[in-house]
Amino acid sequence: MSHHFILLLMGAWFSAFALMHAESLNGFDVSNASVPAAEILSGGPPRDGIPSINMPKFIPASEAHFVRDEDIVIGLTRGNLARAYPLRILVWHEIVNDTIGGDAVAVTYCPLCGTSMVFDRKIGDTIRNFGVSGLLYNSNVLLYDRETESLWSQLAMEAVSGSSVGAKLPWLPSEHLTWKEWRTKHPDGEVLSSDTGHDRDYGEEAYASYFDTDGTMFPVRHRRTELRNKTWVLGVNLSGNAKAYPVENLPDGKPVRDRVGGQDIEILWNKASQHPVVRDADGKETPSVIVFWFAWQAFHPETELWKP
Repeated sequence: MSHHFILLLMGAWFSAFALMHAESLNGFDVSNASVPAAEILSGGPPRDGIPSINMPKFIPASEAHFVRDEDIVIGLTRGNLARAYPLRILVWHEIVNDTIGGDAVAVTYCPLCGTSMVFDRKIGDTIRNFGVSGLLYNSNVLLYDRETESLWSQLAMEAVSGSSVGAKLPWLPSEHLTWKEWRTKHPDGEVLSSDTGHDRDYGEEAYASYFDTDGTMFPVRHRRTELRNKTWVLGVNLSGNAKAYPVENLPDGKPVRDRVGGQDIEILWNKASQHPVVRDADGKETPSVIVFWFAWQAFHPETELWKP
């Protein structure tokens, strides 16, 4: 067998391998990934197999009969406009590309990590439109933007591959609370409609069995064992300094004053409404996230862990 023929065979093999690898990663190029490419895994669905909501419709709070009192919603307020995004809908779509009060935002949810986070879609001079890649890193959803096809990690809050690699996702404060509490606070607000253009059973409790166990479905890089995998913690990240607050230990309705990265903060937790509020020393609301412990520590292996 000639040397030339062997090179041709090797070239064909590598081409086939690259094609299979690209297909397994839903066609995304991760050659410049800032995280180990081998740890970017398929979650099962193809690209856009979980469809983002790109033209959201809203209805008055008084007409949202499909939302239950105990359901968690994500709230955003701009001026006199208040909107609620029920997790009951987000669990099927994971991303809502919206514009509220002139701000282009992405309301995101990763059911595997329990994380709902809102980001500014204007990054640099470009407003990004995000979709669900069908890929995961550390069991956390990887978004992609349709403008550059870069992959973005929700919990790392940055692009991990593509031409935008290293760019940050601007994290915005949002409300995490029960529908009953949100409706009481914003009786004239509006709610994401179940008329999404997709045939989904928004009355079903998706991922219920996953939430009821402590097991995880995908590997993560780190496994700290101070808490059970799916202990709910409140995650705070100030200037790269991360701290986790087990919500079961937070006093109900009484402020907790603490320091993160040398900055003073105050946390107020309402157990009945599942509503955390984090403010800095100037009283300004700071982004925070309710998250499973396994996911928070996977992205922040050196995170501090608050103890009362």
